Amino acid sequence: MNEIRIDAHVLSDYVLELFQKAGLSDDDAKVVADCIVQTNLWGVDSHGLLRAGVYLDRVEKKIINPKPEFKVIKDEDGPVVLLDGDAGLGYIVGKKGMAVAIERAKRFGIGFVLVRNSNHFGAAALYTRMATDVGLMSIVSTNVVPNIGMKGSVKPSTGNNPIALGMPLTGNFPFSLDISMSAVSGGKLLLAAKNGEKIPKDWAVTKEGEETDDPEKGFAGFLLPMGMHKGWGMSLFVDAVTGILSGGPFLQNLRSMYKNPDVPSLTSHLFCVIDPHFFLSEEDYKERVASWEKMIHETQMAGDAKPQVIPGEIEYLIEKERLENGIPISIQLQEELVALGKRLGIDTSAVE
Repeated sequence: MNEIRIDAHVLSDYVLELFQKAGLSDDDAKVVADCIVQTNLWGVDSHGLLRAGVYLDRVEKKIINPKPEFKVIKDEDGPVVLLDGDAGLGYIVGKKGMAVAIERAKRFGIGFVLVRNSNHFGAAALYTRMATDVGLMSIVSTNVVPNIGMKGSVKPSTGNNPIALGMPLTGNFPFSLDISMSAVSGGKLLLAAKNGEKIPKDWAVTKEGEETDDPEKGFAGFLLPMGMHKGWGMSLFVDAVTGILSGGPFLQNLRSMYKNPDVPSLTSHLFCVIDPHFFLSEEDYKERVASWEKMIHETQMAGDAKPQVIPGEIEYLIEKERLENGIPISIQLQEELVALGKRLGIDTSAVE
């Protein structure tokens, strides 16, 4: 057996204790634990527990500030705000930035917040879900160190910058789309490497610019963009909005938490929240969205193809299954979690 299943609440409590021991406050450690485990509950295993070790290392070394003091760079008490995250852990900085954007959207119909001087903030959908939970729509993004490029180049030219979109629906889950601008996220290469799997040759190239099915060689090289020039161009625009406008670093001035483990990443985040009730009454919004959902679900499918789903629906179903049966993790990842616990001096029996 190459994997085991562990109860989500057990994992959350365990990760909470890891980050408490590493120096985060109880409240911040809970935010981190909830974010990491929630990501695995959705089935986005490339951005959850897999990343815990590198976050902990950087917090312990104070490369990530365990107790950031947020600074307001510009705020004229309107819908637009610029913050500084004080090199905090991305989850903490992200939650703060999104909370401000939500508050402004409730007041002005829209909230647009940029946060500079942060670090990797996990899955961008974590923050769109904050908005959909309170009936708001949102767009979330971040810039990261260049790791994608066009074919023909031997160095990456822009980051695998994600765009997440969220919208409240009428059922048990929100519209939730979280995509990066590469063919796949770098985390999927890491996951394939941990599982001893090969990757498709249109995912990444080696550092020499050659095709590869080896995830380690691909990760050492760079990723190919989604839709080639389309994904590449969208990534450049995200970097421009987050990096240039925020006053933070952009493109090659950013740092990777894997390739530059001893310096902050200095990433910048975008949180844009829209109140749909600025345009429609709550009743009208629900009525129109229900009709929209119905049209999508009733899409005619070929042969025995499964019914059309809405973005966010698959994650909802995976979460239901994993809450009932536990979160699957590889034996290698389990051993890593145990080793982290022993290093920090906490009881590891819950994950052994």
